[in-house]
Amino acid sequence: MSFLSPTLRMENLSTQPIMSLDHVPEAQRYNKQNIMYRIELEHGTTSGRRMIWVNGREVLRRDWMFKLVGEDTFQIEESRCIIRVDPAPGFKYEYSLYIDGKPHAQYTEELTRKYRLWLCTCGTTEEYRIMLKLDTLSLYVNDELREEQAAFVNGGTDTTFMLQDTEFILQARSSGNKHDGIVHTLLVNGELVPEAKIQEIMQEQVSILQTT
Repeated sequence: MSFLSPTLRMENLSTQPIMSLDHVPEAQRYNKQNIMYRIELEHGTTSGRRMIWVNGREVLRRDWMFKLVGEDTFQIEESRCIIRVDPAPGFKYEYSLYIDGKPHAQYTEELTRKYRLWLCTCGTTEEYRIMLKLDTLSLYVNDELREEQAAFVNGGTDTTFMLQDTEFILQARSSGNKHDGIVHTLLVNGELVPEAKIQEIMQEQVSILQTT
């Protein structure tokens, strides 16, 4: 599950909503698929309105709030989330997110130890997000669990699968040292795809709209 940046200052954001997606998933409770979440916040500095949407669905609405700072709590699946609004210099505001009691930075750091992520575009239209969960070796493509079998090869394993007319090979090889353990790489039609930086992706801005 992924969320907004821990410290977003209003002066760094557009006056219009920014629609952007975070890409680090968490297994859903029932269908066991990965899902990504987009969080949007409206902070009315004069009207006192505060609204939160998750993937376009309204999850919280407060009107006529006289106190413009403080915390709002909402649920995403089984996770308890808090958006906190704090005063910042110059009559501005700073926004922070906590997931299950953890600051966003800590939550993100923990995710980087659990997943590997690759982003690739095939042709001009097909975009794929390949996720590997390290503890179970579960493979997800665009949030959908794939049932693929790894084949033993010299030095490790290869997991080969096709998407449209594109061949993907997820390789697992020993790094040769205890610190790095197993190294995973992804080949698409024989070309190496660089691993995406989860922490950088999770710092993408969400939509925060300041209204009067």
